[in-house]
Amino acid sequence: SLTEGLNTAVPAEVHSKKPVSESYNKSRSSSDESWKTYWAKSGVSLSDKFLEQIWYRNLYFFNCAAKDGVTTPGLFANWSYNKIGTAWHGDYHMNYNTQQPFWMTFSSNHLEKNIPYVNLIESLMDVSRIWARDYYKLPGAYFPHSAYPVDMTMNPYPVPHWGWEICETPWSVQGLWWHYLYSADTAFLKTRAYTPIKEAVEFLVAYMKRPDARGGPRWKDDKYHIFPTIPPELYALRPGFKYNYDCTVDLTLTKFIFKAFEEMTTVLNTEATDRVILNDVKDILANFPDYPTAVSKKYGEVLVSVPEEHDQVVYNVPSPLMTVFPGEDHGLHSDDATKQLLKNTFYNQQNEGGNDLVFINLQAARIGMLDVERFKRQVQYSLLPNGTATDKVMQVHGRYKDHTKYDYMGAMGIWIEDFALPVRINECLIQSYNGTIRLFPNWPMDKNAEFRNLRAVGAFLVSGVLKDGKVEEIKIYSEAGVKLKMILPWENGATLKNNDGKTKLNGNTIEINTSKGEVLLFSPFS
Repeated sequence: SLTEGLNTAVPAEVHSKKPVSESYNKSRSSSDESWKTYWAKSGVSLSDKFLEQIWYRNLYFFNCAAKDGVTTPGLFANWSYNKIGTAWHGDYHMNYNTQQPFWMTFSSNHLEKNIPYVNLIESLMDVSRIWARDYYKLPGAYFPHSAYPVDMTMNPYPVPHWGWEICETPWSVQGLWWHYLYSADTAFLKTRAYTPIKEAVEFLVAYMKRPDARGGPRWKDDKYHIFPTIPPELYALRPGFKYNYDCTVDLTLTKFIFKAFEEMTTVLNTEATDRVILNDVKDILANFPDYPTAVSKKYGEVLVSVPEEHDQVVYNVPSPLMTVFPGEDHGLHSDDATKQLLKNTFYNQQNEGGNDLVFINLQAARIGMLDVERFKRQVQYSLLPNGTATDKVMQVHGRYKDHTKYDYMGAMGIWIEDFALPVRINECLIQSYNGTIRLFPNWPMDKNAEFRNLRAVGAFLVSGVLKDGKVEEIKIYSEAGVKLKMILPWENGATLKNNDGKTKLNGNTIEINTSKGEVLLFSPFS
């Protein structure tokens, strides 16, 4: 007999009837159908069997950890025993740890698995509003650094250092906007995403429009600044607030959610009622700080995590390339000068290994610079005997010393954040973060690969085959009838078969109007 829920809701003693074959068979049949439905959502077949195994294994783990209607998983999900899974009380950390496992729900076509995250954000609204009002004396919602799966009457981490990370507010609601982008579900946008996103934007606008954040003796420009703030996992508060303003992660996520809010009001036709805050957003974006940079003797200009920082910092989280992910401001769509800056930063960035197994490799894939074999070595290095991956030390001179145990995090429990490894593989097969689909953007062309029903922005389910160095037929199902934008993987154009018959396509990037439920088949033109 199995029960689930909070300790207060689970009876101390469970009385069950004597087990009989009929009950077992019924339960087994129900479980089989549940898993068949789950695995039918999407699939991959890779010539690299290690990566294929990682993809399926972690999707399996995640299905065992998250579902709608039960407690949203914390740092160690539902695996706790004695001291295992109790570090940080197994709480929710809103500066990437909580969000990361849900990153893979979108492209893997498991949107239903993002709903537990949405439930969590909704449960945090009251305490976030209270903190914005009572602590900052500002409108909207300021999301807490730490949270727990209980009714909270106050912010459980109310003070500096990490309680002042401004990035956590836009980061908390980002997954709601992604849910809309990948589903094109306007009902979800209206009923579940609109209010949290709007209230996060209200707080950020008010915070950046404070007198302390613009003008005066501190600032030598007319820009709106994010001040004070704390870079995640790094400097804490510094004398004179050095390193405590305009962090790259704050800037890129704030810009992300501001632009999302602008688009959301257009989609939901709330521009008139949201006119005041929209005008503030446009004003701030027109006077937005630049991303901080430094000069590396070896690589030239590079992005860094915060203004005034030097180029030789060893990071805990991959902060300099936050503009690539999760910010999505930069990537394969960027101009040549920006791509060079990203390349310089990628080569220059040093990461100690505490929180980057998925993160840094996902950033690399987004700029087409992931070394797949190197990534595999890092995963193999990080695997535990039970098949899950932990985060192991990669480099000293950050928090770590030469005598730090390289696997000290492995004994803490099952790190659910690393269940997100499938998203890193998906991003090598297909990317669509800016609304344009790219096929095999960071996959070795000498390795065969096939995928079925990976989800793209615009509610497209995409299937493709790469064989013997050539992309074969691409199949796209338009779930919502959104305009399709795609970069063709063939130099000589393509043949399209859809509701209109057969069409010859020329050029590199195509845009095609689709209808709801339409199937589009693309093949190389010959």
